Amino acid sequence: MKYIQTQIENHIATLTFANDEKRNSFSLDMLTEMQQALDQFLEEKARVVVLRSLKAAKVWSAGLRIDELPEPGKDPLSYAHPLEAMMRKIEDFPAPVIAMIEGGVWGGGCDLAFCCDILIGGPQSSFAITPAKIGVPYNATGILHFLNVVEMNTAKEMFFTAQPIKAERAYDLGILNHLISAEEIEDFTYDMAKKITFNSPLSIAVIKEQLNLLGKARPMNADRFEKVNDLRQKAYNSYDFLEGKQSFLEKRHPKFKGK
Repeated sequence: MKYIQTQIENHIATLTFANDEKRNSFSLDMLTEMQQALDQFLEEKARVVVLRSLKAAKVWSAGLRIDELPEPGKDPLSYAHPLEAMMRKIEDFPAPVIAMIEGGVWGGGCDLAFCCDILIGGPQSSFAITPAKIGVPYNATGILHFLNVVEMNTAKEMFFTAQPIKAERAYDLGILNHLISAEEIEDFTYDMAKKITFNSPLSIAVIKEQLNLLGKARPMNADRFEKVNDLRQKAYNSYDFLEGKQSFLEKRHPKFKGK
């Protein structure tokens, strides 16, 4: 593996993001490796999975690679996109997935973290959802991930401002299950993982699926669903989407026109 490291010990699997040079941004190749790792963990019947960055990393994940986003007119985050597939794998994995978060979590990295079952953060952890900074639309699945973690007004603030929520506030809002010192976060996380391995894996798998199904049980008629998709197309066919991507690559402030 080029972008990640994996380990399985005593039924505890660890997937470590190991691409600090690119702030652990999710390239298509890295996402492929991550999916392969989860498949391996499933085959080896891991009872807990820990997602983490290298020790003391400043960025847990910077989200999707901007230079790999498509041109306007193409859906940047379709159902078949590897990030979407990875998030479904996390949700469908029969064992708990713990995100051990040191450093910043941005964009698609934030979305992926919110798919995990338990989030444990250090004092330098923060969360920012940034599609508005580059004119990218967000899909209904991703928005639902946020609404399953935070209240509506917090989700709106995060999407509208694209500013990070720091560790203490993230804990107060319930984003983080635990806020642990940098010196203790690794021991705390793996102690929790160890305790989980002593419980019935079948019971946990069934309860996890039940919770996920009930958490997504939000009724929506076909008309409203179609409107959600139409709104996304309006954004990814826009000038702002092209300008957001171009300005990021050129390292300048975007000049959005709202069209």
